Amino acid sequence: MSSSLSVYLLDIEATRALVGSGDEGLVEAVRGGFGRELAADDEWFSSEIADGAPTALEALRAVVNGGPFTGPGQYAFQYGYAYKRLCSLTGSFLDNSSFSPFRGAWLEMVDEGLRALRITAVSVAELGYYDGLPKPIPHYELPRCGEWTHEECLAALEQFEQTKRDGHAPPLEPEVVEAVMDVIGWLRGAQARPGFGVVGFVS
Repeated sequence: MSSSLSVYLLDIEATRALVGSGDEGLVEAVRGGFGRELAADDEWFSSEIADGAPTALEALRAVVNGGPFTGPGQYAFQYGYAYKRLCSLTGSFLDNSSFSPFRGAWLEMVDEGLRALRITAVSVAELGYYDGLPKPIPHYELPRCGEWTHEECLAALEQFEQTKRDGHAPPLEPEVVEAVMDVIGWLRGAQARPGFGVVGFVS
């Protein structure tokens, strides 16, 4: 079974502030501008919705209002996807061609490549941790979410630049090099936007 890592460049604090904001205008804007996508999601999860999962719009409204979060616990995934939708609205989607799809321990392999280059301030695998959703959003297995702050991105980029200055070039598999360079691109994107960081979702 394969997974996918979706990555966004955004103002993390501003996006987190939407959770529990009560901004009904935001909910209506999403419904008006992305009604087709919401309907497609509801069709995909129709059996789960029939069993008590919230619809995509209901989940989005609950996230924006800070609750109530209803339905059986195994259907909390809808709230995670609702937060992902907020990230897609407020942020820029970053190139994930090296990470979608991926299998097995690929994220950990890329982390090994980063560490070989002496980049330790960020971890790709951490973007797939379970506890990255803002409170009080519940979670259940997928999607998993993690984030890199602006400061972490700058620190990681400086580590990469120091590695280059030192002439340190460890042998890495070509696919790992390609993935690492994708990561460097994400970091440069954060560098160019003061206060912006990276949020990732594994699903």
